[in-house]
Amino acid sequence: MQKISNAENKALENQIFDFCRHVSGSENITAIAYVDNYSATAFNEKTIVHVLLIVTAFQPRIMSYIKTVNERTIFVYAVDRSVFERDIETGILGEAMASKLVFPYTALFGEEYLFKKEVVLKKRLILELLENLAASFPELINRIQIQPQYFLYETLLNRIRVFPILSFDISNMTNALAAKESTLLSGYIEALRELEADGKVFFKSENIIIAPKFLRQCQDPRIKIVNLSKNAPRTVFTSFFGLLPQLATVFSQNTEAFLKTQKLNWRKVPEQPYISIDPKKYVFVETSKGLLSLSNKIDIKGFAQSMLLKGKNEDVDVEPLGGMLNDVYLINVHGNGTQTKVLAKRFKDMSGFKWFPLTIWALATRTLVIPAQARLAKEYAINEFLLSAGFNVPKILHVSNAERLIFMEYIEGVSLSQAIKEISAAQPENNVEGQLSLLKKAGEIIAKVHAHNIVLGDTKPDNMLVKPDGSIYMIDFEQASQNGNGDKAWDIAVFLYYAGHYIYPINGAAKAETVAKAFIQGYLTAGGDVKDIRKAGTSKYTRVFGIFTMWSIISVIANVCKKTEPLK
Repeated sequence: MQKISNAENKALENQIFDFCRHVSGSENITAIAYVDNYSATAFNEKTIVHVLLIVTAFQPRIMSYIKTVNERTIFVYAVDRSVFERDIETGILGEAMASKLVFPYTALFGEEYLFKKEVVLKKRLILELLENLAASFPELINRIQIQPQYFLYETLLNRIRVFPILSFDISNMTNALAAKESTLLSGYIEALRELEADGKVFFKSENIIIAPKFLRQCQDPRIKIVNLSKNAPRTVFTSFFGLLPQLATVFSQNTEAFLKTQKLNWRKVPEQPYISIDPKKYVFVETSKGLLSLSNKIDIKGFAQSMLLKGKNEDVDVEPLGGMLNDVYLINVHGNGTQTKVLAKRFKDMSGFKWFPLTIWALATRTLVIPAQARLAKEYAINEFLLSAGFNVPKILHVSNAERLIFMEYIEGVSLSQAIKEISAAQPENNVEGQLSLLKKAGEIIAKVHAHNIVLGDTKPDNMLVKPDGSIYMIDFEQASQNGNGDKAWDIAVFLYYAGHYIYPINGAAKAETVAKAFIQGYLTAGGDVKDIRKAGTSKYTRVFGIFTMWSIISVIANVCKKTEPLK
């Protein structure tokens, strides 16, 4: 299509200036800019021109004008400077005017003023996005690094969500954004530099990390609700001030494509030059193998090929190991006399009816984490923290947030529940000191974990693996919590009452008492609080485990807990 010549563009600018001076009357003009040219292409004969006019003291405060110049349509959004600045700083108009600086714009007058306000706006939007990330990935946020492109594309997609008409021209928009990315990022980079000076973020190489002080503010659960509530006024005001002009623009520039949609065969995927930009590919978490994007979509087979085989011609066996809440697989790579084992864990969504009994089971005692990605995030974050703190846990090899997969080191060992079974089955003449020492060691480990303000959530003996050398490894942290948010007594109760499940009825009371005392001795020796032991013996906890363990065994363990005295 033939583009409008430079001379014609200059003439158009002069006519726009004349019209803007007419609208502003005797008041001073602060800025004029071409806006809402989302594809950032040059004007052509069909382009409807959108102009933002900011007037120092404009009456009425905000108004839209339509003018035809040489058979071309011009929309002018005139706004009072103080109203515009309040929309920039607080979103008083749902960012209907402020958002003109989110997308590409061309300043005709007042360029320095517009850039300063663009930076102010983007500082606020960046803080909102960081708060939302912290709320969405509370366990991962300490290990997240962000590239500036995330803020550019996430802001774009947020506007499309509240103003869906923009998605019709998404291919042109995303092409333009990708082509001019470095230019469009300048406002975000400047905003991030100012936020760094404010102590909200800091740069690590080219990536952004949330500063600890601001991160603590982000962890207020009310923040996400407040940020989500802003979408309503954004939708109302943006639609009110922009619907007619945008409909006209989309239709005028995409008439042929628009008409095709009227005959669309919905059984086929429409052919569109659509470029999908996933903002989360610019958000990374740290793993033992380096930084990993949250948008990574590697599957089990892909992991084995790219991470384990690395182009080698070897055999791969994938063996399902079962699992109720998750699918667990053992990946076995062998060839040339070597063997590598990796555990893959796929987190299921637990939103169906079949998961309802699990919530009821722990009602009023323990809140279960249900969403798959939330559980994955906890698994990864707690595992990495414990590893860095010197605890025996599997190494995380790879994470695929998109596929809800974690790949980790396979631990060769037997469940600690085996030691409890051996104690239960032992005759009076049998020596079970070795098994009891393992239970004592388990108590020491959990007490040391609690000293780091971490509650594991699922401490049943099956989640402790004993290696041939006697070392104990902890696994399964998807229900864990940190920073003092959990219930330490719950961890104690889960271990002891689940242990009771493996104790046979014959001589069960004596065996249950022996098992409980061994664990408690280890817990207190390592600095655990006797109050948490006693609390685990109350009915709040005992009533939960009746479906797993005989009540006679539960009663014995509960009495041992309630009568426990501090170490002397």
